[in-house]
Amino acid sequence: MARRDIAGRGIRDEAVLRAMRTVPRERFVPDEMVELAYEDHPLPIAEGQTISQPYIVALMASAAELGPGDRVLEVGTGSGYGAAILGCVAGEVWTIERHEQLALGARNVLGDLGLDRVHVVVGDGTLGHAEAAPFDAIVVTAGAPTVPAALLGQLADGGRLVIPVGQAPWGQELLRIRRRGDRLVEDRLGGVRFVPLIGAQGSDVDDES
Repeated sequence: MARRDIAGRGIRDEAVLRAMRTVPRERFVPDEMVELAYEDHPLPIAEGQTISQPYIVALMASAAELGPGDRVLEVGTGSGYGAAILGCVAGEVWTIERHEQLALGARNVLGDLGLDRVHVVVGDGTLGHAEAAPFDAIVVTAGAPTVPAALLGQLADGGRLVIPVGQAPWGQELLRIRRRGDRLVEDRLGGVRFVPLIGAQGSDVDDES
């Protein structure tokens, strides 16, 4: 998978590629879908959510330009797979999930894999996690109608926010927003499709209509 679907599509970040080869994706998918774990497409998980396709996970991790000492916030834990990838690349990761059962499941799997630098938090990800801020990188795994101000406020100087923005599921674009002092510099990384980001500074409905 890492050779065909990740490196083969242009991802060059060696730390991300190593994480994609190392993390057992089958541990993060429903039992009935284990045989599909290494296919390059999203899969449904509990609570009407999805585990993103491997290429998108790698693209977002690479776009975040992570270093081994970075403090990272992930918004939208889901099954925990993306957090596991981030945890293999960065220094310390906080991942926040609004569905308690998903958070508990992810925490168990991450613990079983020995990823003790990844901390799972239950809460509204659109508000970030001020207790651990500021973050060197923030990765958002759901599509926001606009960029949440709380996340921008928790971004360290030089930090990168990687987030899909647009009306789910159509018209979303993956953005990387870099803080340079009081300025925000935006890069557009292409079209994507994610479930809606639900919360006080996101969407207020769970459907994609």
